[in-house]
Amino acid sequence: MMVQPLFQPVYLDHNATTPLDPAVLAAMLPWLNSLCGNASSRHEYGRRARLALDEARQKVAAALGAHPTEVLFTSGGSEANNLFIKGAAASLKPGLLAHSAIEHPCVLKPAAQLARQGWAVREIAVDAAGQVKTAEYAELLREKPKLLSVMLANNETGVVQDIAALAAAARTSGAWFHSDVVQAFGKLPVDFRVLNAAGVHALTVSAHKINGPKGAAALVLDKRIELQPQIAGGGHERGLRSGTENVPAIVGFGVAAELAAQRVAELPQRMQMLKNRLESGLTALGARIFAVDALRLPNTSYFAFPDIDGETLVGKLDREGFAVASGAACSSANPEPSHVLRAMGVAPEIARGAVRVSLGASNMEHEIDQFINALQITVGRLQGLTAVVAH
Repeated sequence: MMVQPLFQPVYLDHNATTPLDPAVLAAMLPWLNSLCGNASSRHEYGRRARLALDEARQKVAAALGAHPTEVLFTSGGSEANNLFIKGAAASLKPGLLAHSAIEHPCVLKPAAQLARQGWAVREIAVDAAGQVKTAEYAELLREKPKLLSVMLANNETGVVQDIAALAAAARTSGAWFHSDVVQAFGKLPVDFRVLNAAGVHALTVSAHKINGPKGAAALVLDKRIELQPQIAGGGHERGLRSGTENVPAIVGFGVAAELAAQRVAELPQRMQMLKNRLESGLTALGARIFAVDALRLPNTSYFAFPDIDGETLVGKLDREGFAVASGAACSSANPEPSHVLRAMGVAPEIARGAVRVSLGASNMEHEIDQFINALQITVGRLQGLTAVVAH
């Protein structure tokens, strides 16, 4: 007779952030304790810090198929995206900047700022499956955009774009092409050499999405692209991002990137099996799964139940011990329906019910089963309340 494990709180929000891997913590601890050097100092303490940064840069570069000199460390994915968009715009005469309609706010908002500085800004439309509309994209390219940004995988739906094909199509326009790969890194193979050959000039990655620490990320940049720095100071990171480097976090980032590269051949398959189990249960309960027929990340499922508010459902599940999200963590304070679902043509009353489950390396089959059982009970109660109110 198989004994069921005792219930423990279940974390199902890995697209928001991931737990720190023990190996990452072990690598960071000396730099949080006994090692204190500034990597710009010329004494032994500084040289050791510089060596640690160089090693971390090599690990991040190797995990992404890039050269170490192409890796620029930043404090987070938001800063890296802002550095490329604003830094590129500052190096060019104002023209057309286009981004997909489903980008993260840290792409949408700097683009909106550029619109107030003389740039023409256009959204690249997506279809009902969350995929870029190729015919409209081809039409846009005829207008010769100067900057393009299309994320590899969406943080809410998990939908994956063929950025190599999109970048290749844009080569004749001469546009600088950037992709936010924060959610894809560690879940899909990402090779900057291959993407760069296709026409991608820059990628954004972040440590805390791959079981690394918060406070470290990188912009992987083709060295032929000239950016204007957005933080002026001592000339760190090739003069493009001044500020004393966060050595503990960057060291942790290097280890996390190395582990992510090792696991990407096996982990996605296991997560896909768990997601299939999850979505089988969701379908049986009558959930609408968004972009179900599109190519999606193996760990992400975005769904809604008719007449049930997503925030309410998330709160109820939290009290049952399950951590899920009603959308992107960075936008949770926004009461409006997801801009991603709006771009996909989802009706507002359905979009307000959206809930995201994002799996990680530590999740197990029994946790999925526990979640579906809890969801069935919670949804049944909420639907009963809805029916009473409607009556």
